[in-house]
Amino acid sequence: MPNDASLAPPWRIGVDVGGTFTDLVLADATGAVRVFKVPSTPADPAQGVLDAIERAAERMELGGPAALLERCELFLHGSTVATNTALEHKGAKAGLLTTAGFRDSLEIRRGIRENPWDHRPPNPPVLVPRHLRRPVRGRIDASGAEIEPLALEDVEAAAELFRSMDVRSVGICFINSFAAPAHEQAAAALLEKLLPDAWISVSSAIAPVVGEYERSSTTALNAAVAPRTVGYLRRLEQRLRDLGLRKHMLLIQNNGGAASVEQVASKPVTLLLSGPAAGVGALTSYSRAIGSDDLISMEIGGTSCDAMLMAGGQVAVTDEFQVAGYHLALPSIDIHTIGAGGGTIAGVDGAGLMYAGPAGAGAVPGPAAYGIGGTEPTVTDAQLVLGRLRPGPYAGGSVTLHRDRAREAMERVLATPLGIDVESAAAGIIRLVEQNLLHAVQRISIERGHDPRRFVLVACGGAGPMHGASVGRLLGCAKVYIPRLSGAFCAIGMLHSNVRHDLVRVTFAPLDDADPDQLDRRFAEMEADARDMLAADGFDEAASGFARALDLRYRGQQWDVRVPLDDGRFHADRVRAAFEAEHERLFGHHQPGGHIEITKLRLAAIGRLPPLRPAAAPAATGAPEPLERRPVWIDAATGWREVAVYAGSGLRAGHRLPGPLIVEEETTTLMIGTGDTIEVDAAGNYVVHLPAPETAP
Repeated sequence: MPNDASLAPPWRIGVDVGGTFTDLVLADATGAVRVFKVPSTPADPAQGVLDAIERAAERMELGGPAALLERCELFLHGSTVATNTALEHKGAKAGLLTTAGFRDSLEIRRGIRENPWDHRPPNPPVLVPRHLRRPVRGRIDASGAEIEPLALEDVEAAAELFRSMDVRSVGICFINSFAAPAHEQAAAALLEKLLPDAWISVSSAIAPVVGEYERSSTTALNAAVAPRTVGYLRRLEQRLRDLGLRKHMLLIQNNGGAASVEQVASKPVTLLLSGPAAGVGALTSYSRAIGSDDLISMEIGGTSCDAMLMAGGQVAVTDEFQVAGYHLALPSIDIHTIGAGGGTIAGVDGAGLMYAGPAGAGAVPGPAAYGIGGTEPTVTDAQLVLGRLRPGPYAGGSVTLHRDRAREAMERVLATPLGIDVESAAAGIIRLVEQNLLHAVQRISIERGHDPRRFVLVACGGAGPMHGASVGRLLGCAKVYIPRLSGAFCAIGMLHSNVRHDLVRVTFAPLDDADPDQLDRRFAEMEADARDMLAADGFDEAASGFARALDLRYRGQQWDVRVPLDDGRFHADRVRAAFEAEHERLFGHHQPGGHIEITKLRLAAIGRLPPLRPAAAPAATGAPEPLERRPVWIDAATGWREVAVYAGSGLRAGHRLPGPLIVEEETTTLMIGTGDTIEVDAAGNYVVHLPAPETAP
């Protein structure tokens, strides 16, 4: 493989800012890919981006960031600023205009608890306090007709209050604005004149859907995160342009597609899942090498695990998800996230039981083994104590692992209080975390009506390959796929992500009475708007694609089921059959001949970027030699065993080895268990074949 200095321009760059590390992935004109990893800077995420660029330019012997960025044809970024702003409750002071009579819908919520048996956890703090939620007279009915004119004097009074209270951002959410946005638009126009320095968020432009609370929550959260998020993105893009970047920076949205900074400036809430959503591009790319489009990804970093499922080549998109306990109604990749990563902290609770997570050590102070201030034992410390990780430089030399520090923390916090040895404490952490990982994957598969045994588990992220084989066995999977560069999974996904815009139009109609020509005209109107958006992105007709879908439900049902229109045309009998099949999969039943109604028209507009062709992987020329053999704790059944440790750089396409063994890669470490077999495929990635459940150890 070529060295870093031989990479050929122009290149694509993807940067993913994680809780512990910032990953920069560069793909050159020949398809060669390199990963550059630096510690994240939580107080200033942009610094991590710039540090990664500096590291890449240095390794490539380019003389500085300018030479790197000037030759970049595509720069994509997964931003965590919106997410962190919500999680840390550091949003801007915001106001909210609501329809008179609906002032408290944001605080009342839906009255639904995730766990109906647990009434203790309080709801998160309301996004906008009551004195800043201002009622405005005026009313639109559900059909879009005005039944009471908008009282602009109420808007003026609210603006005066906001000015006196130093409100920096204002959301507008009026009842039924999804059907007719005129009142919201008039209020926004007036506020822009009265409060020229304030951010204005309009619900009909952000989330034009039925559901007053969800729309209010989405708009309020957008108002809270907008100043900090958009300010950061604009400053970062300007710094990159000043350094030599000639193209606009693109951002990964919740829907897995990319968009420019200015396109998301009015609705930065679409960036709340920016990093994890990039996994769609990575899964799509790897599916070709795997030879299957039924995949489950388990991406584990330093802080969290993101689980995602691809069935039949499609990753599910949902309209309802939560961040920090706040509900959002936006098209988003269906991702389930838990607090389980390399930095997950373990301890002993008040009942004398060991726990692991959800809190994490992050980049600073990090695991105890880092020696930079962390004092609590983490998953990384446990892997080091169990011999699975090697002491010394780690993550490309970004940090150094100290086994003595890991053992000290493990003994002080876990082993001594529990009356067990350090190794048993470390093994306990691994077993607890892997049980949590199992539940996360089951949540995204079994609870969605999918049998995980027919899927290939893709173990990725810096920590995923340490747990992939174990979790795959628990799930009953036949094999686990581990990308060679799995530590930069999301950043790689960015390089394979297309530009995407999602359009939604609320439309109520009985399925059997729907007029195909009328629906086609409405879709055509949406496509015309989408073409303009893609044209502004620089895509011509040949590079533009559109996917139509319908949301449907049985009469009286609260939740919708989405059905794609595969050929773009509406056929009631085909839609009914597809709806009933999907309803059966999701809920275990359907109503033959039931009354089905259409609730929404959906359009996904795709701007197709030129495909990235990976370079061919070198083939094996002989049996690989291990770097060393060392004692490693394998699992509860096997215990400790001396195993071979291989350098990933020495494993080529065609190599096949029986476990147990360890493979040390540039961005991750692979733990292969007893009875497993690992091989390197033609793409240069790893396939772990697991024993059948009845013969598993």
